[in-house]
Amino acid sequence: MLQGKKLNEGKTKIVYELPNNQVLLQSKDRISANNAQKVNDLEGKAAISTATACKVFEYLDKIGIKSHFIKKHSDTAFVCLNCDMIPIEWVTRRIATGSFLKRNPGVKEGHRFAPPKLEIFYKDDAAGDPQWSFEQLIAAELTHGGVTIGQHEIDVMSKMTVTIFEVLEKAWSALDCSLIDMKIEFGINSTGEIVLADIIDSDSWRLWPSGDRRLMVDKQVYREMKDITKEGLELVKRNFQWVSQKLDDFIPKPKGMAVVLMGSASDQAHGEKIRNECKKFGFVCEIRVTSAHKGTTETLHILAEYESLGIPIVFIAVAGRSNGLGPVLSGNASFPVINCPPVKPDWGTEDIWSSLRLPSGLGCSTVMSPEGAAWCAAQMLSLNDHVIWSTIRARQTNTWIKLKDDDRKVQEALNANGAH
Repeated sequence: MLQGKKLNEGKTKIVYELPNNQVLLQSKDRISANNAQKVNDLEGKAAISTATACKVFEYLDKIGIKSHFIKKHSDTAFVCLNCDMIPIEWVTRRIATGSFLKRNPGVKEGHRFAPPKLEIFYKDDAAGDPQWSFEQLIAAELTHGGVTIGQHEIDVMSKMTVTIFEVLEKAWSALDCSLIDMKIEFGINSTGEIVLADIIDSDSWRLWPSGDRRLMVDKQVYREMKDITKEGLELVKRNFQWVSQKLDDFIPKPKGMAVVLMGSASDQAHGEKIRNECKKFGFVCEIRVTSAHKGTTETLHILAEYESLGIPIVFIAVAGRSNGLGPVLSGNASFPVINCPPVKPDWGTEDIWSSLRLPSGLGCSTVMSPEGAAWCAAQMLSLNDHVIWSTIRARQTNTWIKLKDDDRKVQEALNANGAH
């Protein structure tokens, strides 16, 4: 890889120019705190930071969060898109601790923010990275990548920041570790889009295993050291290594699955649409053919086969005309059942009632579209799977951003044409 000129150098990393509008982010064996008032060399930190960042970005990419990350280059560097960085740190807090308590006297440590608390800080080492209000950010009229940061951009970054925190919080929670707060930064890519940028490593967050502050494994250990010793730095390094290694468990095998049971092979196209949508959420979806009317015993045998697996399962019944499949499954299964009938124009208004009007003691829901059935199944399985939960949250956020972008484009077009 042809490494170009140095574009930027900070306390813990260097950014080099690469071809094709890409950059190399090279980490240093250095740790700093308190706006560089405390700085120490820490052998091995560059490799740990790079491994941590790459695993986090790979996880975020899997669930659908847009970032500048492209790939890992070496033990101490990764390749990413060249973005014009917005000099704002976006901080999300779940628990009140650290500097928040100093700036907000009277708030007790441990206060839980729901929803998470969002703060912004202007990156200026000389001024101590002062906290800004959104009004100050708008008034500053910062322009990066041809984009002037206004209310629209603030709304988008606010939404992304909270979503990124929540999905990482969910992943850490699955590993019995509490994400207390974290900071991230954004950049503008070559197409004018706001994306997550910079680096996310153990300098970026507070992590408390089992929710216990005494067990913290983040940079706060270094911040609170009165005297810097070799043993103290080794403790910090071991903590950072522990975090990086735990990230290997961020993406476990799917804990659950969906099973589409079709009343006829003629429903296969409908069933495959459901399966394809399920794949987008990252869980397995199998397709079977069985008729509750014509082969009740076999239907119940298939049901027992899947229930014996001992994993969360959602059954999706695809049956046209008189839907006996969904109600029979619901009446004999402990797992949730979704009706998704392939309704036809001729008798659709009559056939749908066999999915809607059910005997007492049955709880199967009815969703008309294959996409909707997959969404419903994903939301059910997300109760036990943080990856599915996070994929849902990321997709919802991306939809929110697209609608907001579309609204602005329509308003700009109308204003350009003189419409009122």
